[in-house]
Amino acid sequence: MSEEKLDLPATDQPVYPDYRTISLIVGCAIFLEQVDGTVLATALPTMARDFGVSAPAMSVAVTSYLLALAVLIPVSGAIADRFGAKRVFNSAMVVFIIGSVLCSLTHSLSMMVAARLLQGAGGAMMGPVGRLVILRTVERKHLVSSMMWTLIPAVLGTMAGPPLGGFIVQYFDWRWIFYINVPIGALGYWLVRRYVPEVHSGTRPAPFDWLGFALCSVGLSCLLFGLELFGENTRMRNGVMLVAVGAAACLAYIGHARRREHPAVDLTLLRIDSFRLSVISGALMRITQGAQPFLLPLLLQIGLGFSALRSGQLILAISAGALLARVITTRLLRWIGFRRVMLYNGVLAGLSYAVCAFFRADWPFWLMFGLLACCGVIMSVQFTAYNTIAYEAVPTERMSAANSFYSTLQQLMLSVGVCCGALILKLAMAASHNSEPSRLNFSVAFLVVTLISLSSTYWHRAFAHDAGHEMSGHRQR
Repeated sequence: MSEEKLDLPATDQPVYPDYRTISLIVGCAIFLEQVDGTVLATALPTMARDFGVSAPAMSVAVTSYLLALAVLIPVSGAIADRFGAKRVFNSAMVVFIIGSVLCSLTHSLSMMVAARLLQGAGGAMMGPVGRLVILRTVERKHLVSSMMWTLIPAVLGTMAGPPLGGFIVQYFDWRWIFYINVPIGALGYWLVRRYVPEVHSGTRPAPFDWLGFALCSVGLSCLLFGLELFGENTRMRNGVMLVAVGAAACLAYIGHARRREHPAVDLTLLRIDSFRLSVISGALMRITQGAQPFLLPLLLQIGLGFSALRSGQLILAISAGALLARVITTRLLRWIGFRRVMLYNGVLAGLSYAVCAFFRADWPFWLMFGLLACCGVIMSVQFTAYNTIAYEAVPTERMSAANSFYSTLQQLMLSVGVCCGALILKLAMAASHNSEPSRLNFSVAFLVVTLISLSSTYWHRAFAHDAGHEMSGHRQR
């Protein structure tokens, strides 16, 4: 059944708050997630010792959360359409806080994975539904600026997380890193109730594709958990079986989506050039982006012998660089255009990951901090371009489907990045017969994931020369 337009009086045009206000509040929800993720990364080596597992095995604590995001994000648009974005937004914060408290009470890796899955269920609704509010209330000419305002609290979260996590791990118990989500979540809950408008799609929601959702869930879950088991000789067979089941479920979904008018993930969006190219090139870059936050804290604490606090201070540099990028990104896109930014900056972004492979314990602190800050600037510019150009040619009535699709792929590829980083690290350890990863093992992992991100250059070249000119204000010379 095709979507039926609601009959709204012409005089009943909604009046929304200033786009900066909405963007900052949505950014606060992302702030909550970023603080949680960056704090956890700093604590992984300590948590591994408490749980009695190797440091690379802790990747499942990261991927379980990202997996919950990838699996449940396709439902976020449909749930927001049926129950209202504001109500879903606030409910998601409550679930996230409950999951955080449960994470702090765990005593084994398996319990942590279960709690992180619940936490991810809340996170799956916060970011995507918040972005959906922006896409439905902000004029396209303000979209780039709106995305920038949204990212300010997110960047502050990534800045606060690493040093805060290092401080807590060094002087307190790592379980306190999850309790800090409670007051932040309570503040976000109040802000949403006070300022965020109730936003509806303007169309009657189509019947939800439960079969497609089930196939996607099984496919993505089996693929990611199968990849987690790769590199472990005793569980390799189980990993191969899970990957095979996941691949079969994904292929079944592709066939199902072709016959469904409103599939859970609308693959026909890939016919839009700017959306398809942003998805593919961004996916390759996000594999590397997902690997870095997992590998870097382990390199600094295990490979180089730094304390958790010192590690957190260095990781802060990436967030500081990303904040600095807020000042230049809009001007840079207006000056040289989306295509050139993604093409040339994309090469620099890939190479910036490779720098970490050459870190040594005797390098000056300021040098490593400066290099990581440059990495933060470059990567922030790149992903702002991806996140904006993807929606350039998407019709307004398909924004919900496009937002769910793009967010799903975004979280999925970050999960794949963590899995790839852990897998490469395990293989390097096995090749060198190490029970714990060495500095050389980390160097190999960083260089391999760098090659993955550099492969996105081919897709950057495929963008039209005038891609995004209307959004950036760039004029072809």
